[in-house]
Amino acid sequence: MLNYLIVFFISMVPLVELRGAIPYSQILHLPLLQSYIIAIIGNMLPVPVIYLFARKVLEWGCDKPVIGKPFTWCLEKGEKGGKKLQAKAGKGLFVALLLFVGIPLPGTGAWTGTLAASILDMDFKSTVTAVMLGVLLAGVIMMIVSFAGVSIFL
Repeated sequence: MLNYLIVFFISMVPLVELRGAIPYSQILHLPLLQSYIIAIIGNMLPVPVIYLFARKVLEWGCDKPVIGKPFTWCLEKGEKGGKKLQAKAGKGLFVALLLFVGIPLPGTGAWTGTLAASILDMDFKSTVTAVMLGVLLAGVIMMIVSFAGVSIFL
């Protein structure tokens, strides 16, 4: 039970998310399907909070003495990147977000994708759906990589 909680909490950590949780579950010799499900739940749990509050927190912190510069930088970077993504994706923004979250590379994932969607003013339902599908895709990719990696060492 404790090992599943560890997988759950690892999947909630920004940048690590289920990309780290699923391989870690295999180090612990946990069943892959159960680990996948727990990592998905843990990875998706912060998404509504990020969508609803991250942009507001960044905007609030922009004029604060210590945190102002990094918060402003994050907000400007997110807006610039979001506009660039929107210009390239056009009406395919939903698919672009799904793939951005779903391809398990450093700096992509539910946290970053949800923040970008909130900065782009994507609606909540589309954001959560695209991020969920992306997290499911990333989880499948990580299960395959983890299974293949474990098979190599057996």
